Amino acid sequence: MSVTAAPAEPDVQARRARVAVAVLFLTNGALFANVVPRYPEVKDHLDLSNALLGTALAAGPLGALTGGLFASAVIRLIRSSRAGAAGISVVAAGFLLVAVAPSWWALAAVLFVAGAADAIVDVAQNAHGLRVQRLYGRSIVNSFHGVWSIGAVLGGLMGSAAAGLGIPLVLHLAISGGLFSVVALLAYRFMLPGPDHADRPPAPAGRRAFPGTAVGMLAALGVLAIFGSLVEDAGASWGALFLTDDIGATAATAGLAFVALQVAMTAGRLLGDRAVDRFGQRTVTRTGGAIAAAGMGAALAFPSVGTALAGFALAGLGTATLVPAAMHTADELPGLPPGAGLTIVSWVLRVGFLASPPLVGLVADHSSLRVGLLSVVIAGVGTLLLGRVLLNRPAPH
Repeated sequence: MSVTAAPAEPDVQARRARVAVAVLFLTNGALFANVVPRYPEVKDHLDLSNALLGTALAAGPLGALTGGLFASAVIRLIRSSRAGAAGISVVAAGFLLVAVAPSWWALAAVLFVAGAADAIVDVAQNAHGLRVQRLYGRSIVNSFHGVWSIGAVLGGLMGSAAAGLGIPLVLHLAISGGLFSVVALLAYRFMLPGPDHADRPPAPAGRRAFPGTAVGMLAALGVLAIFGSLVEDAGASWGALFLTDDIGATAATAGLAFVALQVAMTAGRLLGDRAVDRFGQRTVTRTGGAIAAAGMGAALAFPSVGTALAGFALAGLGTATLVPAAMHTADELPGLPPGAGLTIVSWVLRVGFLASPPLVGLVADHSSLRVGLLSVVIAGVGTLLLGRVLLNRPAPH
């Protein structure tokens, strides 16, 4: 009779590194969210039209797409720990320059730089988080994404409070950027030393990695990442409009669609690691896709304030582990340089965020927003079907 030994408890270094990575995720979420509530002030200060402001803001995602192409190379050059911690300071500097940009093109330029740096930080912090997860021998990556959401809420509250108190924009962004930069650099001291491949298990003897297989897997994982972006954007860009225009809810109630999705997604990520360890990553993610499709499908079939809020909440809960799962599987693909698979999936995810709003808007203009939001149902069903490519185990110790 054989006895399976329980996995060893992570040592002090691994536990400290986990906290340090969580701090990076928190600061990353908080930096961006600090700026968002003050965009109306920037618009008024530069006397911009909605079109010009939108053009400037679009430079952020474009910068992220550009910077994301170089994330893997940066990580190989200076390691994920340094890229993540130092990159936070670059993002903070970029957002600080928002306060002193003299024109819309200057605003677009600094947002482009901030977006490019943020893309590198995003890949680096996920790469280091997955490295820590390998030491733990169980799932912890979902909790990092949950902490990012907490940081976004914290930053949004800070930005709203600063705007309400009339704190000058340059002072507000200097304080928040300086604070989170120092916190990130302090966290760097507790991250794992050495190269990023140091903790990877050796490949099995005699096993080859075929590029064609890797390309096919990355394509599937990229589609799964796009499904995640479709669901998140549905709440952010279209939730309020759906409740007001299609259901007739008040403005105060309409804003709860985004809140319902984000709160449920945050809860799902904070609790997701335990579910993944018990049932497996593939099982949890595919089941979540079915939940998201059923929830939003019911909301669109029987629209009311209650069903809509429940639908957005179930969509957020169902896809909570989707993006972390796609990133984890990409990072474990054999035959790729450290960070390469993660970089590609993260880049495709950002393409999804850039393309999702106009795609749903185009469908809504030619039919209705109710039809456009079927994208969430499609994403849920697609996750259920395509989720079979995901790993169903934690990374080995």
